[in-house]
Amino acid sequence: MNNVLVSVAWPYANGPRHIGHVAGFGVPSDVFARYQRMIGANVLMISGTDEHGTPLLVQADKEGVSVKELADRYNRQIVNDLAGLGLSYDLFTRTTTRNHYAVVQELFRGLYDNGYMIKQTTFGAISPSTGRTLPDRYIEGECPICHAQGARGDQCDNCGNQLDPADLINPVSKINGETPKFIETEHFLLDLSALADALGQWLKDRKDWRPNVLKFSLNLLEDLRPRAMSRDIDWGIPIPVEGWEEKPTKKLYVWFDAVIGYLSASIEWAYRSGDPEAWKQWWTNSAARSYYFMGKDNITFHSQIWPAELLGYQGKGSKGGEVHTYGELNLPTEVVSSEFLTMSGSKFSSSKGVVIYVKDFLADFGPDPLRYFIAVAGPENNDTDFTWDEFVRRVNNELANGWGNLINRTVSMAHKNFGAVPTPGQLYDADRELLAKAEAAFDIVGEALAHSRFKQGITHAMSIVGDANAYIAEMEPWKLAKDETQRERLATVLWTALQVVSDVNVLLTPYLPHIAQDVFTTLGFTGVWAAKPQVVEVTDDMPVEPIGVGVPAAGQSYPVIMGDYAEQQAKWQRLDVVPGTVLEKPKPLIAKLDPELGETGPSWAPVGS
Repeated sequence: MNNVLVSVAWPYANGPRHIGHVAGFGVPSDVFARYQRMIGANVLMISGTDEHGTPLLVQADKEGVSVKELADRYNRQIVNDLAGLGLSYDLFTRTTTRNHYAVVQELFRGLYDNGYMIKQTTFGAISPSTGRTLPDRYIEGECPICHAQGARGDQCDNCGNQLDPADLINPVSKINGETPKFIETEHFLLDLSALADALGQWLKDRKDWRPNVLKFSLNLLEDLRPRAMSRDIDWGIPIPVEGWEEKPTKKLYVWFDAVIGYLSASIEWAYRSGDPEAWKQWWTNSAARSYYFMGKDNITFHSQIWPAELLGYQGKGSKGGEVHTYGELNLPTEVVSSEFLTMSGSKFSSSKGVVIYVKDFLADFGPDPLRYFIAVAGPENNDTDFTWDEFVRRVNNELANGWGNLINRTVSMAHKNFGAVPTPGQLYDADRELLAKAEAAFDIVGEALAHSRFKQGITHAMSIVGDANAYIAEMEPWKLAKDETQRERLATVLWTALQVVSDVNVLLTPYLPHIAQDVFTTLGFTGVWAAKPQVVEVTDDMPVEPIGVGVPAAGQSYPVIMGDYAEQQAKWQRLDVVPGTVLEKPKPLIAKLDPELGETGPSWAPVGS
């Protein structure tokens, strides 16, 4: 069995998600997962909400609620948004579960026992006004290496170097602009220098990664040093080491626990599927492949920190060590990172008010227009600016006038003239040429999707739409319909066009699953073509045996995204339209947008605001 793990970045549960988030981690991962299922792969797509760390504490203070109440509320909002977008998770869970705490503590203890977690006295940044620890990412200043402004306390995006907050020139807190106070504090650090050789060898063996991701990751090797994996904070996973377990203000770093979520979510999925050992098909089977999807600001955690944790856990660094409870775990096959989706040149940011929320977008436009825009014009290899004008142009000219019009007029003419899929007569060269182009597209688009070149794939699929519309314009079936002697030719032209509509619908299914289901039905087929995810309420009742302390109480309920994708009919091959299949008069499947929207934007995100 071809086992493919699709690991999707964990969104913070400190607010609703905006379209910049789903452009980076959401839509690309779902397009990939849906394609892999269509070619017969055994896919496990997992993620959840990231509910630890200072961002949630800051937001909870701002809203005057407990951090648990905040996490519960936004976890539910995010679950509904991502399910509404059609993201086909096998499990979308959260990091405040009993299982997640136990899995994180197991990995920490494995690294600690193997000597890769070392204690050091470091300088921690404190907010003078609140006394609360400031995480590295909440401190900005001038990079001491390249002197770029706006470098973060963990890394400089300009030169790619790893930093410590105390290294920054003129550091300030992003929360309130004050100058942080640095105090001595003891922490556990992941000894990256002891894992540098193993990490470097693994990275240098990566060949098919996106060039920007690989280059950035290789640059990280030049400055590997121990990195703190614990924090002075009272919200997080306790440290499972004697003398530290009961310390109320010492917790594991949110980014240490978040990446382990890929493993813990797989283990939770296995438990909920009825086979607790099933996760091993993707994690301890050396033939399995794993793909990690995220925005570019998270590359370092997925191409450096997470692989280093996995290597150290199984004793593969310079200090050696034992393989622990979970065995030899697979490192990422590929880290698939997107650039940023911006708005008027500014990175989408809830805190700065530069934002278009997914829930608002879905309410007004539905999921597939957003999925289409992200796929065809999103930030796959370069930062991309979202404008309402471009969104309206893409939806109206390409999705509605191109694809929607092809479906509607082809099925309408077949329904009007035959009431069913007609039986073709002799094929002409023009018919065979269009059918051959459509059939060849399965290999071309499939090759693009297999290598996460989503824009290339959808662009080619839409070129077949253009070819089909040109074919209909040239064949003029409306004229053939007026000549009884051309009845067979009319049947052949419409059958050819219907077959190409079916072909294109298969090609677009990973991108536009909701429209694809409607087209499938419009062509006279029945049943589930492209399965939708479901929101399911579950109970946190896993019978874990935690290593450490502070595991959440059993019995809490929370929503997850799951789905029965094995029953869908979608396959990556030509789906033949069958002569005689009854056709209903079609309804328009893709609504055109008011051109004025491009100039004004909607009321909840007006242009020029």
